[in-house]
Amino acid sequence: MSSDILTLQSVTVTSGHDKSGRAETMDVVFSPGEITALLGPTGSGKSRFLYDIESLADRDTPSNRCVLLDDAKPDPERRFELQGRLVAQLSQNMNFVLDMGVRDFIRTHAESRDADDPEATADTVIQAANDLAGEPFHPDVQLTQLSGGQSRSLMIADAALLSWSPILLIDEIENAGVDKSRALDLLVKSDKIVVIATHDPVLALSANRRLVFENGAVRDVLMRSEAEEQLLAKLEQMEEEYASIRSRLRKGEPLE
Repeated sequence: MSSDILTLQSVTVTSGHDKSGRAETMDVVFSPGEITALLGPTGSGKSRFLYDIESLADRDTPSNRCVLLDDAKPDPERRFELQGRLVAQLSQNMNFVLDMGVRDFIRTHAESRDADDPEATADTVIQAANDLAGEPFHPDVQLTQLSGGQSRSLMIADAALLSWSPILLIDEIENAGVDKSRALDLLVKSDKIVVIATHDPVLALSANRRLVFENGAVRDVLMRSEAEEQLLAKLEQMEEEYASIRSRLRKGEPLE
């Protein structure tokens, strides 16, 4: 196995304090193959929590949290070495500046990851991206010609299928024209720790659990209830109907 491949059994974010200095009441433990949704109004602390994970906080951020890898703090040298390799992050706005074909770009990434068959791997990633995108794209299209939703779909597929980083942080996937249900299925199969900041009820209820933020701190950790399972099924059906109407309108079809 390459020394670049990182494996983790758990990541723990120890309790810090809120914006007023009051202590958080719980540590949060993350495991591979698990999706966690972060909920709360704008300014409630979701982005700070994501940053604490990304920076491997060691009581040196405004929240005073500490991140443990497999129940231990990385020593300062390893912490610096891991930053940028431990976490893959997808932000709300993604735009490519590299004028390169999609297939060439993904194949090059596959080659850098020592894939057995970079060409076949690229085809797999692009197919997965097109399964997520509202509007499919040709493998030979230039990266700079992709729409926001297509770019986001490509990076989700790339992060799930090619990235070695064991943690994936996503900010508001619902705003990118991505098939949310398929995206979640792909991410679960990647066996990564997935943390999503979201305001979307379907994404929130689809996650294994929800962290609720208030005043810069984790206020509650909620698991999906049986009643919420039923509500999720209704919401997913409504989304399918909405997507069908949107597709017909895009094609210029009359709605009867």
